[in-house]
Amino acid sequence: MSVFTLTAFVIGSMIGSGIFSLPQAFGRTTGPLGAILAWCIAGAGMLMIALVFQTLSRRKPELDSGISAYVRAGFGEYAGFLSALGYWTVCCLGDVSYFIVVKSTLGALIPAFGHGNTLEAIFVSSILLWLVHILVLHGIKQAASVNTVVTVAKIAAIVTFILVVIFAFDADLFSADWRGEASDAGGLFNQIRGTMLVMTFVFVGVEGASVYSRYARNRRDVGIATVVGFLSVLTLMVMITLLSYGILARPELATLRNPSMAGVMQAAVGSWGAWFVGIALIVSVSGAYIAWSLLAAEVVWSSSKAELMPRFLSRENRNKVPAAAVWFTNGLIQCILILTFFTEEAFLFALKLTGSMILIPYFLVAAYGLKLAWSGEDYGSKEQRHRDLMQAGLATIYAAGLIYAGGLKFLLLSSIVYALGTPLFIIARREQKKPAFTLAEAGFFILLVIGAGFAVYGLASRTIVV
Repeated sequence: MSVFTLTAFVIGSMIGSGIFSLPQAFGRTTGPLGAILAWCIAGAGMLMIALVFQTLSRRKPELDSGISAYVRAGFGEYAGFLSALGYWTVCCLGDVSYFIVVKSTLGALIPAFGHGNTLEAIFVSSILLWLVHILVLHGIKQAASVNTVVTVAKIAAIVTFILVVIFAFDADLFSADWRGEASDAGGLFNQIRGTMLVMTFVFVGVEGASVYSRYARNRRDVGIATVVGFLSVLTLMVMITLLSYGILARPELATLRNPSMAGVMQAAVGSWGAWFVGIALIVSVSGAYIAWSLLAAEVVWSSSKAELMPRFLSRENRNKVPAAAVWFTNGLIQCILILTFFTEEAFLFALKLTGSMILIPYFLVAAYGLKLAWSGEDYGSKEQRHRDLMQAGLATIYAAGLIYAGGLKFLLLSSIVYALGTPLFIIARREQKKPAFTLAEAGFFILLVIGAGFAVYGLASRTIVV
């Protein structure tokens, strides 16, 4: 893959449905000042994480499967497996959410689709799921080419929105509630805190190029694609957020129906603007779905090749596509799609949970970058080492702060996913005729099981509510 294709993967996986909901998410929580400060903090923090990925791609070119490879190298086999499992779960549930968002958007035209989880919606989603499945099985290059085309199309649509809103921008309206004093979130600190996790979710996908580093024509392209893709998406998201305050008052933004960009566009140019954004959303989600489908299968395949997951998941077809991983991933997505018919609220809860789970792999990757720079391994220049040490230190602190902001309940609830998925790791270890765990890993697994037990009890007794 060229640097352009790798960059398209980063942008395509970051821009999904979340970017179309930013006006409402920020309007509900903060005013323009809080939004600016929040983007500065989150942008700087996520830039540090992106730079850590860039550094690791250059310092450790032999680690060519992204997050799980870095975590494994830094903290052992079981930690690498848990990172891969968490990331894979996020990919699968993210794909399901894209189906629901598209069908919910079309529900305005086709009432049978409802909110995206009716029988008709699930049936059509299932057809689309297996059509993309066939596309991927015919070759990663073909799927990557489709993703690149869709990524260009959705960026063009978002840039069009930005240009239209710039011409309709009202500076007096923008400054009317500068500090967001009427916000239900309270003071400026609480306003900023209320937006941080929202921004983390829309940044997920920044690691896309590192996951596909084995396909890169040049290893240095991985780092370039990561930083360029991140800065491009950050620019778009900041402009969408801030310009919206000049079209509608903050309380009006807070009550918009998602995708709230449609409401902003409608206020700027009329009803055709809402239709334009709706079409752009469908195109955007389609591209993000392809990107995340490829990422999910690649994570499973690379983990199997690294002997963190059972061997059967590394089987490839004649097109050199990880067919077993693709079948395994899409099988899970199909099961979750069916479950959404019965438990929409439970699905949305799981989506929040797995979205927050990405913070743990990010923290571990940042910590590995910090460990590498601290030890001085593979460093010849003190100046470069000190720079990387500062970047990795800031990235680690930022990721740890977000985990803290998410709260203890998410750590407890994520332990359910990790505990239920651990048998895959045990099977892989038995295939290698090795003990399932080291002493330290066994202790950590016990803690996971205890945490999962507390989480299940909390859900049953309703002491844990999301």
